[in-house]
Amino acid sequence: MRTSVDSPRNMQLVRSRLLKGTSLRSTIIGVIPNTSDPTSDCDDLPSLHRIGTAALAVQVVGSNWPKPHYTLLVTGLCRFQILQLLKEKPYPVAEVEQLDRLEQFTNQHKSEEELGELSEQFYKYAVQLVEMLDMSVPAVAKLRRLLDNLPREALPDILTSIIRTSNQEKLQVVAIRPTRRINHIPSATEDEEEEEDHDDVVMLEKKIRTSSMSEQALKVCLKEIKRLKKMPQSMPEYALTRNYLELMVELPWNKSTKDRLEIRAARILLDNDHYAMEKLKKRVLEYLAVRQLKNNLKGPILCFVGPPGVGKTSVGRSIAKTLGREFHRIALGGVCDQSDIRGHRRTYVGSMPGRIINGLKTAGVNNPVFLLDEVDKLGKSLQGDPAAALLEVLDPEQNHSFTDHYLNVAFDLSQVLFIATANTTATIPPALLDRMEIIQVPGYTQEEKIEIAHRHLIPKQLEQHGLTPQQIQIPQVTTLDIITRYTREAGVRSLDRKLGAICRAVAVKVAEGQHKETKPDRAEVAEGEDCKEHITEDAKTESISDTADLALPPEMPILIDFHALKDILGPPMYEMEVSERLSQPGVAIGLAWTPLGGEIMFVEASRMDGEGQLTLTGQLGDVMKESAHLAISWLRSNAKRYQLTNASGSFDLLDNTDIHLHFPAGAVTKDGPSAGVTIVTCLASLFSGRLVCSDVAMTGEITLRGLVLPVGGIKDKVLAAHRAGLKRIIIPQRNEKDLEEIAMNVRQDLTFVMASCLDEVLNAAFDGGFSVKHIVERLNSKL
Repeated sequence: MRTSVDSPRNMQLVRSRLLKGTSLRSTIIGVIPNTSDPTSDCDDLPSLHRIGTAALAVQVVGSNWPKPHYTLLVTGLCRFQILQLLKEKPYPVAEVEQLDRLEQFTNQHKSEEELGELSEQFYKYAVQLVEMLDMSVPAVAKLRRLLDNLPREALPDILTSIIRTSNQEKLQVVAIRPTRRINHIPSATEDEEEEEDHDDVVMLEKKIRTSSMSEQALKVCLKEIKRLKKMPQSMPEYALTRNYLELMVELPWNKSTKDRLEIRAARILLDNDHYAMEKLKKRVLEYLAVRQLKNNLKGPILCFVGPPGVGKTSVGRSIAKTLGREFHRIALGGVCDQSDIRGHRRTYVGSMPGRIINGLKTAGVNNPVFLLDEVDKLGKSLQGDPAAALLEVLDPEQNHSFTDHYLNVAFDLSQVLFIATANTTATIPPALLDRMEIIQVPGYTQEEKIEIAHRHLIPKQLEQHGLTPQQIQIPQVTTLDIITRYTREAGVRSLDRKLGAICRAVAVKVAEGQHKETKPDRAEVAEGEDCKEHITEDAKTESISDTADLALPPEMPILIDFHALKDILGPPMYEMEVSERLSQPGVAIGLAWTPLGGEIMFVEASRMDGEGQLTLTGQLGDVMKESAHLAISWLRSNAKRYQLTNASGSFDLLDNTDIHLHFPAGAVTKDGPSAGVTIVTCLASLFSGRLVCSDVAMTGEITLRGLVLPVGGIKDKVLAAHRAGLKRIIIPQRNEKDLEEIAMNVRQDLTFVMASCLDEVLNAAFDGGFSVKHIVERLNSKL
């Protein structure tokens, strides 16, 4: 027997603990530490029990660091009974009577004669109890061998240490004669089994049988619950099996919500929640209409592709609200383990189901709206490819029997409406992209941003900051200034943050006005009547922050104009610099597409004496470098035709001449073929000495023969040019069909030039044209 002593003084308590009573075959003698632990099971022991166990100290091991702690190894000898307590201090001393003979357990034959058939029957019951456990566990196998090797009369003591009983019950067993303990133990075990009928395992089995899970899942769960009953709770597998069964019960196998299929109400709800996005809302209404005609329609796999801040995630939430379904968002950005999708196998420690099954458990129904956010940012690692794991999830022909590794049974996902979001399709694997219906969500025009701001963003910010329309007014002209001078984005996230900054500044003024305790006198009132908290167009008007020193509270509502914007948001971040950049030859404006939306891109060129080398800077990709080489080759082959010469007057543009092409914003990686026409125009401007029109932007791929090929992202590029204040856009002829997606008010503000060859591009990019005819006319006019 082994006991722990936490201080040298408690070594004296060991002798007292020997009187506390424990079985002769027990393994531990409890020692109460200096401070009583209210949760300890030793608290239910009496101060001194009548029956105890005598023991022989065999070994004492311990140390004084970091605190005194000792372990005492003792061997039990026999039971004794206290006759009289002689003294209690410094340690208890008593007159005792020996109850058992030391040689009693050495004479096995005589003991077996006394116990007779009762001992053998008890042995059989003990063996049956142990064999119900998992024999593959080393501790269980060792206990089975111990039953065969121990004397029969020692079995009651062994069983007492196994059964979950209190110390009081163990003391009752130690007080009984060994020959009578066999009769006492079965009654205790019977009481224990009766309590198990009301255990949680029984309730869990009832839930499994009454659940609506599939036949395959029910069969697996019943098999697992049978194994669970045979396991001791101390086994690690017990908790894993129980968690698995509880998850199986909680999953919504047949529980679903009924869709609201009123098309008119859905249209009104979508229009109220989101401005513009006509193409997207049309597709949602089509789904509702088909679902109304066919109830068993499988859920479509939609993928909203567009720049950040255009409302892709909020549209998914609105769709769930429109249908009356539960909504669950799964963030996939940075996920690089396929177990996040399919789950872990239950053989691993800490295994858990994948995010799909966890989402169904959270939603509580089998037909929620699942938003797979940032599906284009999935990673890949040694743990597998999560994009490949999504192939089964997002395939309507396969997901009716989706098998999670943790569940290891099929679950029907065919009624789930999956909506994925992405900024670009370039990083989505082709196999996964093929399983989704792509719906482009482009950026907003300035007019759409103004409407969104006054319909949704400003009311939301007023509510978040505790303001009312009677306290602050933001005119549409001010909103336009914020959009054009303080933000340059496809979405409205930066616009929302700027509006929040304005509301915070106004909230400070309103709070200061409400907490002024001193009242101004009449002279101050008369003097301050004309001092309104209205920011006029006069640049000398005091800012909102300066009015904190006024004695009077601000007059409501506080009007925000351009001067107030400068006081709150600082100087404008974006100024129209197009005309300044195009004030010398060798500069042209291109249009680029990025995951954040369309952008205008300046291309600059210069020439100097050299050896005919072409230098490219600005973090260019291989495709853009090839476009630059194509452009210079085409110009060299047509230099005589367009009268293009180098500094020495030679038609060989690279003769003793080096050319440097630079794409500003060098920290940003650039690639793609759509800059071909811009590079040609930039070099033509450089060698001809003519300026490119300052209101022209262009995009298109070129060939070595001078053809202009179509490119993608036309709508985002056009919106970027419109935001920058450009008026004329050159696009490939075959991209004319893409203009139908652009709002009518934007098309009316712009002039589009459809070009099928580089001759048409150069004629549109320069005032007076750039063809041979125009060059001859220009030369004649000079003569």
